[in-house]
Amino acid sequence: MSLTPEERETIVAYRIEKAHTAITHAEGNARLGYWEVTANRLYYACYYAVSALLIQNGFHAQTHNGVIQLFGLHFVKTGKVSREHGKLYNQLFSLRLTGDYNDSYTLSEEDVLPLIIPAREMISFIEQLLQQG
Repeated sequence: MSLTPEERETIVAYRIEKAHTAITHAEGNARLGYWEVTANRLYYACYYAVSALLIQNGFHAQTHNGVIQLFGLHFVKTGKVSREHGKLYNQLFSLRLTGDYNDSYTLSEEDVLPLIIPAREMISFIEQLLQQG
């Protein structure tokens, strides 16, 4: 995907805005005890931030697994992003899949609540990377 610098900047800003909206939705749903929805919103909050980082750096993925792979290859393995953030992103993806598609397991407060603060911290860290260029 070929983007002008202006298009890239607009998309990156939009994705970060969506990340903030999704994390706010996650926190609101957590207060209501909606753990599957909270897990979904946490994953998407980080997904939007990670995809903004990829876009800013000229990477394009077609799928969620592609985003995970590019993020791991170009940011986690290179040390630009901590392994903890990489593990968190993978964990959120797995929880989102469980919450959205697994008919035999219901996510609980214990599964999801401890991930809210780390997800918010990951988004903040990615924003710092984006500002550095």
